[in-house]
Amino acid sequence: MEENLKQQATTTIKIALFGPESTGKTTLARQLAAHFETVWAPEFARDYLQQKWDSEQKACEPEDLLPIAIGQVRTENDALLTANKYLFCDTNLMVTKVFSEMYYNFCDPVLDKAARKHKYDLFFLTDVDVPWENDDLRDRPQDRRTTFGIFEKALVENEKPYIVLSGPKQQRFEKAVAILNDYEKAREMGFTSQDFIRIYNQGVSPYTIEKHIGVFTKGIAKTVLDRPATKDDGILRFTDEDYKRYADYFGKMRSKYKLKKFVPASGAASRMFKFLSEFLNEFNIEEETINAYINRKNATALAVFLIGLEKLPFYEEIDLSLRKSYSNFRSFSKDLRDYYFIKAMLSSKHFDFAGKPKGILPFHRYETHIATPVQEHLNESCLYACDGNVSNLHFTVSPEHQAAFEQIIDAVKKQIEKEHGNHINVNFSYQDKATDTLAVDLENKPFRDDQGQLVFRPGGHGALIQNLNTLDADIVFIKNIDNVIQNHIEEIAFYKKALAGLMIELQQEINAWLRKLESGSISDNDIPDIIAFAKTRLNSNIIDDFEKYTLTNKQEYLMGILNRPIRVCGMVKNEGEPGGGPFWVLDKKGNISLQIVESTQIDLQNPSQVEILRNATHFNPVDLVCGLKDYKGRKFDLLQFVDKNSGFIVDKNKNGRPLKAYELPGLWNGAMAQWITVFVQVPLVTFNPVKTVNDLLKPPHQPQ
Repeated sequence: MEENLKQQATTTIKIALFGPESTGKTTLARQLAAHFETVWAPEFARDYLQQKWDSEQKACEPEDLLPIAIGQVRTENDALLTANKYLFCDTNLMVTKVFSEMYYNFCDPVLDKAARKHKYDLFFLTDVDVPWENDDLRDRPQDRRTTFGIFEKALVENEKPYIVLSGPKQQRFEKAVAILNDYEKAREMGFTSQDFIRIYNQGVSPYTIEKHIGVFTKGIAKTVLDRPATKDDGILRFTDEDYKRYADYFGKMRSKYKLKKFVPASGAASRMFKFLSEFLNEFNIEEETINAYINRKNATALAVFLIGLEKLPFYEEIDLSLRKSYSNFRSFSKDLRDYYFIKAMLSSKHFDFAGKPKGILPFHRYETHIATPVQEHLNESCLYACDGNVSNLHFTVSPEHQAAFEQIIDAVKKQIEKEHGNHINVNFSYQDKATDTLAVDLENKPFRDDQGQLVFRPGGHGALIQNLNTLDADIVFIKNIDNVIQNHIEEIAFYKKALAGLMIELQQEINAWLRKLESGSISDNDIPDIIAFAKTRLNSNIIDDFEKYTLTNKQEYLMGILNRPIRVCGMVKNEGEPGGGPFWVLDKKGNISLQIVESTQIDLQNPSQVEILRNATHFNPVDLVCGLKDYKGRKFDLLQFVDKNSGFIVDKNKNGRPLKAYELPGLWNGAMAQWITVFVQVPLVTFNPVKTVNDLLKPPHQPQ
């Protein structure tokens, strides 16, 4: 009996159509076979049971199931003889097994074993979202969704590689064809069917993975610095009157624009508490004092933390919690109190600060409340991301943390709206998992976890260009979640408004020239004025052969130079903070442009490049104002302005095993590389990041 249920060995790709009755399996099998110019294996049970019904007026009975299974296997094996690359199977023994269990609460052990053992390269699980079509053999039009769940459970329990196909029949067919084309590519790259399901569910194309693996193999070319951007050489220096003029201009014009503040906020606070996590891992309270640990490890950050402990905004809450847990807490030694404080602060069973996003942590202590960064950004948005009546704020968050953000917002929004006299719209987006990248081992082979599964890692903040691309806004203010201030918020807003005023002024002149270029009313006499504007106000590079162009070609070239998204970026004087800075950069074609460059992008083995880096005078505080629409009011497709050859290869580890990860071009680095870029010096007061918990002890984050 078992011999009659054996599948024929083959290299043909076998695709099983799987799902409840009347879900389009036969139609899809025919369509796919025709498309791929091969054959399909029809459902043996249909003819078998129709004949039984016609001759005996009887439906399927338990004793019919093994003959049906044998007939189905024979049909499939026979079809393999004429199959061309693919064989599409209208049904399979797993379907017979599921129906047996549904109708009779039993499955013959021989059939059960064969159904589990049979292999297909992919299963297409057909959804029940198509109309029921009645016939002599179909008898369960009710509870179709429940039946679908039973079918899916069978695939999951038996670890079969499957993809659900939903929607109208033509849509299913087109989706199936696209999936199979990707599957072929994945097989060609050496991935298994289960690997492909992991890739598919991640939303990543095998072709994208191939490109990313190529990045690991070839490496990423280092950015070539021409010189640092400095005051009056790439960085505008304004007088107080200039700032006021641009801020006032923004105030005059803002009601004409859709404004939004964009805050990347998905990152966890683990780095903020890194030195404290290391302390908990390495310190033994029974063997040494905290002071001995500080001296042994030269742990100056820990010393600063403990000295300023009572000034931290969350001190009283954690201290109260400890006193409730330990009635004699005040009688503990100082070392033991400090140790328990740090433990409670970081433990996942207590406050779990290192496991939460920065945005929801206590940052600032006021007389009446403790404020989180989320609350501070709500306040800020009312001062500049507001058309006078409504302010708009967008956070990128992790799905698991959105509820915590919403809880804070719900608690404070009405009061902030009352204080500022306007309404606040808040929305969220997630970093698309399709922007994650496949990790590789040190041999540039796909990295697998302890269960043998492929490992994908977030593509870095450069992936957020897709989130930015979805916003419906004319002007977007970008600021990091941790760059908030307890004091001087009006001063911060003033400089934001000034940057926006400059951006509007530049954009208006750009749009005026673009309309004139498009209309064809440009003369030879206008060209020098456009070039002067592009060079001096927009920092654009004009090719050497420009003067050899015809007037028409000059117009097309200038349209390309001007018709781009624009960003005006505040830059602060370099005070030794880690991170990127403004530079004039040379591309492969010899063109020079202004870019924000991270130190990891620079060849630190090249003395001349190191010297340019050393001479940098300014730092990027992530203080951007962006114009996202063209001269016709249409949204730019921001993905068209990314330098896809940039990015970062970073060394990481998983469970102690080394791996390499590719991070996409940074949001304000390569992701905006082809934007019109203008840098403006702004005061240091605008830059107050909280990179470590000790930054909360600095004056900008303390009550004054």
